[in-house]
Formats: sequence, structure tokens, C-alpha cells
Amino acid sequence: MEITQGPFNLAAHALRHARALAEKPALEILYPDRVEVWTYRQIEAAVRGIGTGLLALGLVPGNRILLRLGNSAAFPLAYLGAIAAGLVPVPTAAALTGPEISRMAALVDPALVVADAGIALPDHAAPVLTAEDLMAMRDRATCPYDMGVPDRLAYIVFTSGTSGQSLAVQHAHRALVARGMMHQGWEALCATDRLLHGGAMNWTFTLGTGLLDPWLNGATALVPGQGTPPATLGQLAARHGATIIAGAPGVFRQMLKQGLPPMPALRHGLAAGEALSPELRRQWQGETGTDLHEALGMTECSTFISGSPARPAPEGTVGYAQSGRRVAVLDPGGRQLPPGEPGILAVHRRDPGLMLGYLGAAKDTAARFQREWFLTGDLVEMTDAGAVRHLGRADDILNPGGFRVAPQEVEAAMASCPGVTDCAVSEVEVAPGTRVLACAYIGSAEESALNAHATARLARYKQPRIWRRVEHLPRNANLKLDRRALRAALQEAHDDQA
Repeated sequence: MEITQGPFNLAAHALRHARALAEKPALEILYPDRVEVWTYRQIEAAVRGIGTGLLALGLVPGNRILLRLGNSAAFPLAYLGAIAAGLVPVPTAAALTGPEISRMAALVDPALVVADAGIALPDHAAPVLTAEDLMAMRDRATCPYDMGVPDRLAYIVFTSGTSGQSLAVQHAHRALVARGMMHQGWEALCATDRLLHGGAMNWTFTLGTGLLDPWLNGATALVPGQGTPPATLGQLAARHGATIIAGAPGVFRQMLKQGLPPMPALRHGLAAGEALSPELRRQWQGETGTDLHEALGMTECSTFISGSPARPAPEGTVGYAQSGRRVAVLDPGGRQLPPGEPGILAVHRRDPGLMLGYLGAAKDTAARFQREWFLTGDLVEMTDAGAVRHLGRADDILNPGGFRVAPQEVEAAMASCPGVTDCAVSEVEVAPGTRVLACAYIGSAEESALNAHATARLARYKQPRIWRRVEHLPRNANLKLDRRALRAALQEAHDDQA
């Protein structure tokens, strides 16, 4: 996809339909007893008013603003308001603790922190602007959009850090234009859609798919208000006429567990953030009569492999490279591999959605690039037809007994076991230097049934040796599995019984 080199601003592009769709709802924040509605006209006026207010504080283009906000209108208004004025917002998860956010603030060195009450603040010298004071700026005179080259820095967002140290990803203004490749290659978005996303607004999946993509297409974004339980999203979707529902697989699992009301407007669902099990997809299809379309992506490049209503992913695969994307499967030496051979998934370094680099981490940035390719760290293999089978993250690969095992493969096999409603796999050290696979699961299945199911579907070295029935799996605020916490919990449970 070619990106114009003329004057460009991410916020201006995101709100390009604001004048034509002035009184159409752009954002609806859903609460159990009320709905907060923002029209396209109100959103753009507030964004540009906040841009004026931020500059009036003495900030100058290029300054960074740390966002400590929950699921309220203040989040997208602060994010786009900063970008409109040439400032650099840094969204962060509201659930982060003081020490965690302090480490991030030390790296990004913000000139301002914008915060909701009750959310942990960093130990940093930057002044704090309350969400209430930010929202009071929305009626100011509108700022002109800060226009410039599309390759300049627009925002910074941190990787999830669930399997290692979180890194600060720098994205250019052009990243928004690259999202056009997924509108039909995954989402099938159109102006009449009402898209409900179940994640926190600071998550790049929610920010992109849940907010910016609907606005880019003149549609309406539906977001649950702060504190809304994921299990209630089905009721909200039915009540507010959602045509598309998006979230991590855990969101759909919670909705199904609660029971779904009729949703006659629903066209399909969008899943990303972790592997979607075939069993969960089949269950959703059976309950709703609609499909779940999965996408594979990352903070550094958003989603680029996906199934879609026009081209559903074959079972056992994530889908296909979106039109306009150039991807390859590489061996450790950088050689492109043919279909059927597993290797590292790579995206061409000229992909317009690719990050500029990691802030303050030149070595980590350099390690990701190999000549013309950006290495995603995902282990995959490609079918003859071009569908991509995801084998796990390279940093998630387990090594019990010297064998390399992708936990996602084992989880997918065990998800279809009768009496298992959810499961996750890690490894446990049972003796110095000796590790075995362990599976934590939710459900009523007995160990004999689990062993029989694993024996029938998995090679011996991929079969868990330890089974732990648990009440819940460790997940973050967006219901994405926390593999570090899982491994620690399984090891602790084993040590306690040893």
C-alpha cells in the first residue's frame, strides 16, 4: 500500500468523516443503565479543543503525554487531541501498579500525565492533569491539525510484557493508513456497522479495531464503560444492536459461559490477542449462527494475517496474509522456506503499519530486522494455498525433555476434551534440570479422560504429565492469558505438593 508523502496527521485522517456525518453517533459508551453518546461532530470538536488546551499548558509538538485513563470518553479524546496538536500520547494499562508505571515513565520521560482518579501514578516529575480538567478543554477553540510527513512519530505504546520485559513501541502517523488493509481483509467493516469491542481502550487491539477502524469507515464504535463484566457483553450487544463483536478469545468464552440472548443484528465476531481454539469457534458458530474470524498481529505491526467473511480461515490456521501485505516464513539463517516447513514469520520492512522502532532499545530494534524483513517472533508454517498455521511464539516454546513444544498446539488439542471448558499449558521443573509439561484446566474432566484424550491426539513428548484443575486461568484485564503467571502458579502448586 502506497502512503502519500504529503502533509498528514493521524487524528485528521481518523476523523475524516466528521463533517459529512456530523450528527451520526461515532462513540457510544455502554453502561448497564445508560448510554453516553458522542456524535462525529462532538468528537472532532472535543479532540481539537483539547489539542488547543494542551498547547496552552506550554507543551510543544513532540512532547510526550502519559495516559493513565480507563474506559471513558477521556481516553480517545486525549489520545487524538494530543496527536492533532503534534504531541505524542503514550497509552498505558489502567491496571499497572505504581512501580510498573514508574519504570515506563522513566523511559518515555513525559512532559505531562493525564489521569483518572484512583489509577496509579508514576514517580516522575511531570505535572498531572486530571481527566476532569482535560474534559473541560473540549469546548475551547479548535486547534489546526499539526500536519507533516507520514513517517514522523505519532504515538508510543508498550508491548504487553506477558512473556518478557515490556518495550516501548514507536509508531508513525502512517500506521493508521495501513489499517485499511484489514478493513476488508479481516473486519469487513462498513458505514452501517455498530462494532462492540470488549477490551480496555488502552490495548492496541481495542484502540485500533474498536475505535479508529469504525471511525475510518464512518461506523459507530460501542465500548463498555469502566468496570463492565465481560460476561454481560452479550446482553449489551443485543440491546444496542451490535453488528460485529470484537475481543480476545477469553471474551467470547465468557459470553458463551453466561449464555447468549438472540442477537439478530450480529454479522460476525473478530478474535485476536491469543490463539482461537477450533472448539471455541465451533461453539460460537453453533450458538449464534455467525462465524468468528481470527487475526494474528502484534503491537509492532497490528494485525496482518487473518480470516474474513469473504475468505474464512481453514480450520487449524489463522488465515491468509491481508491484501497488500508481504510476508515470508524464514529459517534461522534468513532463508525463505517453502510451504509445510515451520519457521519464523516475517513481515517486509516497508509495510506501512510497521513500527519505527523501540524507544531506548537500539539492540532490540536491530535484532528484529534481518535485511529486508522484520522478524515477528511467531513460529508458523504456510500451507500450499497460503494459509498460515500458527505454532506459537518463539519465546513461548517449551523444552521438556529436550523436545521443542508449542503450548498453543497442546492447548488446541486439549480444548476439545469433554469436560474441559478452558486450558493452558506450561512446564514444571520436577527435579533439578528435569522439566515436564503441565496443563491447568477448568472443568469436570478426570485425569484418566485427560490422559486418554491427549494420547489419542498428541505425540508422547507433547502430552502433559501433570494436570491441575483450577477455578480460573491467570489473565490480564483484556482476558489475554498471562503465561509468566501461569508458569509460576503451576510451579508453586507442584512445589507445595512435593
